[in-house]
Amino acid sequence: LVLPAAAYVNTLRSIPLVMVILWFFLLIPLLIGRPMGAELSAIITFTVFEAAYYSEIMRAGIQSISKGQPAAASALGLTYSQSMRYIVLPQAFRNMLPVLLTQTIILFQDTSLVYAIGAYDLLKGFEVAGKNFNRPVETYLVAAVVYFVICFGLSMLVRRLQKKIAIIR
Repeated sequence: LVLPAAAYVNTLRSIPLVMVILWFFLLIPLLIGRPMGAELSAIITFTVFEAAYYSEIMRAGIQSISKGQPAAASALGLTYSQSMRYIVLPQAFRNMLPVLLTQTIILFQDTSLVYAIGAYDLLKGFEVAGKNFNRPVETYLVAAVVYFVICFGLSMLVRRLQKKIAIIR
């Protein structure tokens, strides 16, 4: 499974997200023979696309644990699954958490790209409000402020969490 997984991760990490969104919206319905709808297409696209990034983060987190840890667990008589559950994954999760949360912030920002296929998201909601009140410029500015406040606030939380769980070496 190493080669297909590596091909999957490397392929999706090398393609712009907007292109993948368009592929799933335009090409997949041709292959299955019926339209999927913009929202379902966006959900599938983000699941497939972000899985590549999250899996790479988890792989790197697990590999960040020194080889001595599983060896010590094995010397104590723990099985591989016990070693992963009690020794490796708790330490790896501590290393992965800030990066996972940062990737989640990026995912939130990337949801605005579904605008290209007409799916309803936060940006589309602001666009509709702008058309209803005949104030498109102002609503786009408010949308930018909302995105900034949410992302900046979450980034500050990630930074505080990173300081809190940092291991002094």
